[in-house]
Amino acid sequence: MLTRALKLVEIFGLLLLAVAGCATLPDTDALLERHTAQAVSFENARGPVSARKSAAVLAQLKRQSGDIDILEKQIALEQSIVGSPLILGNKVTLLQDGAATYPAMFAAIGDARDHINLESYIIEDDEIGRQFADLLLQQQSRGVQVNIIYDSFGGINTPKAYFERLAQGGVALLEFNPVNPLATKTPWLINNRDHRKLLVVDGHTAFIGGINISSVYSSGSAARRSGNAADHNVAWRDTDLQLEGPVVGELQKLFMQTWDKQHGKPLAQREYFPALKTRGNEIVRAIGSTPDDPYSLMYLTLISAIGNAQKQVYLTNAYFVPDPQLLNSLMAAAGRGVDVRLILPSHSDSEVVFHAGRSHYSALLEGGVKLYERTGALLHSKTAVIDGVWSTVGSTNLDWRSFLDNDEINAVIIGREFGQNMQAMFAGDLAASQQIDLEGWGHRPLSLRFKEWMARVWGRLL
Repeated sequence: MLTRALKLVEIFGLLLLAVAGCATLPDTDALLERHTAQAVSFENARGPVSARKSAAVLAQLKRQSGDIDILEKQIALEQSIVGSPLILGNKVTLLQDGAATYPAMFAAIGDARDHINLESYIIEDDEIGRQFADLLLQQQSRGVQVNIIYDSFGGINTPKAYFERLAQGGVALLEFNPVNPLATKTPWLINNRDHRKLLVVDGHTAFIGGINISSVYSSGSAARRSGNAADHNVAWRDTDLQLEGPVVGELQKLFMQTWDKQHGKPLAQREYFPALKTRGNEIVRAIGSTPDDPYSLMYLTLISAIGNAQKQVYLTNAYFVPDPQLLNSLMAAAGRGVDVRLILPSHSDSEVVFHAGRSHYSALLEGGVKLYERTGALLHSKTAVIDGVWSTVGSTNLDWRSFLDNDEINAVIIGREFGQNMQAMFAGDLAASQQIDLEGWGHRPLSLRFKEWMARVWGRLL
């Protein structure tokens, strides 16, 4: 069902030409110049820390990371761009594939005592979707308040009976931007979709990443299976995070903001913002992007991080339809000696997006960017690690739709220890990938070139 839904999304996107308007991505150079450097500051479980403590934290980070300039330059710039704080004292667990993510989610949901907030682009009525529904209804019957936001178009293939069962059990449901204009409580923004994947339990544990609620993720990517993306037996490769600590409050705020923006019914009174304690050593920033912002916060953050890179830029992404500024930032980094590597899909559930991304390979390869295609699994991850100290995991794809039209959510993690985990994961995916070289790419069939050309025409809508 997930692949059917995503194919419909692809067709749907092509039909939106008339309503997409003239929205464009911002002039990143001008915006970055406007956000002048400021003193780096941090928060912890008790709130903002002193300037002296912030300076000490930064100095310690630089000692651990070899005095890499991206730390001070990037986090100060990012602080100005995003506005959300960089928070100390978190525990962050890297989860690869549904095989690791779903059990962790089920365990957290099973331990809930106050509330469960779930936001997902797609919720399928399949084995995994029913496991979620059963467990959520069980917790609701025990007095734990369950609140769910699902995207109207992402859930277009999910039977109404699935959501009706949840509602009858007491679960509070909110349909994001209904496709039916008669059902909406806000201006009909058909092109704005909620692409976030967020689960917050009792206000102290959160999950974010690329994984929807669907059985297609159950097989994981360890086993090599069919290369047909429409086959439910194909392995899906994706990444999530489990976060515990003060940053969960920032993720909870993003859920609440979406609920309020969509005019959801008043939520049942619960302790949505409990006092949070230090749970680990990770430094995390939550970034929520929406079309309501003057520009995509995650887009500008990523462009600035690539621009500040000194050694490595390692990106892994499922849907690659870059705009000229992103392309230029990648090639400019490679041109100044940065090791720029992209792991992209070798096959996809969206053929148009797949070929649109490939249409940029020649320019990237000529610009010194190294390209790899992940084999043996359908790549759905959206991750980055830069200079081994700046990492991000979330729902944001490298395409126009994520940067202009969708609500997205990412976490940025600062530090060498988590960066090493990200680099190890990247190395694992690299080992399962095939490198694309310029000479070999130049000999691809004319039929592929034609598909790339056709797909690129629709790039803005993908």
